[in-house]
Amino acid sequence: MSRIARALRRQAISERDRALTHRIAALVLDYPDERLAEELPRLRTAAEALPEPVRGHLGGVLDHLERTPRRSLAEEYVATFDLRRRCCLYLTYYSYGDTRKRGTALLGFTHAYRASGFDTDTEELPDHLCVLLEFAATADPDAGGRLLVQHRAGLELLHLALTDAESPYAGALSAVSATLPPLTGRLRDAVARLAAEGPPGEEVGLEPFAPPDYLKARS
Repeated sequence: MSRIARALRRQAISERDRALTHRIAALVLDYPDERLAEELPRLRTAAEALPEPVRGHLGGVLDHLERTPRRSLAEEYVATFDLRRRCCLYLTYYSYGDTRKRGTALLGFTHAYRASGFDTDTEELPDHLCVLLEFAATADPDAGGRLLVQHRAGLELLHLALTDAESPYAGALSAVSATLPPLTGRLRDAVARLAAEGPPGEEVGLEPFAPPDYLKARS
């Protein structure tokens, strides 16, 4: 068992509750379409069975999704995740920007998914947070946990950006962070460095937010 796997299993939250948290977070962080609206009652029931603090973190996001009209949710989602670089859901972007190194990092996700027989069934890049959370929840909790920890700096920078923007989606990131090992001083330094410097800018054709048809699909 790897060091990361041991650290995850030492957490107070059970493996079942961690998987459920990741599954709910994957759904509420995705684009708010009709499917999500239909799932909200079931997500609420599932979230209420989770321990604190994740129950409270997810409850706030679910409150917002339930009470906000779908059109307003869609507009808010695009403004939050598609138009703000600091709120990018593609985790490798934070460390590598649009550089050649990012392509190598993306392969790490692809290889992990293939090794576990995980079919993403999506046009998203493999480092999209919702894809990774779905993988961790349903296919391979250990491999998914390792990827979340390996890209923790980007995850926490996204968390900070959503918190600074007073976005209700920050609760989903709070819930995910609560399932991971505590932040170390070294990791806090990495988050601060990413926040100060931003991602590298050597553009090589990778879109910073999504594949080419991503925004078209939102319209």
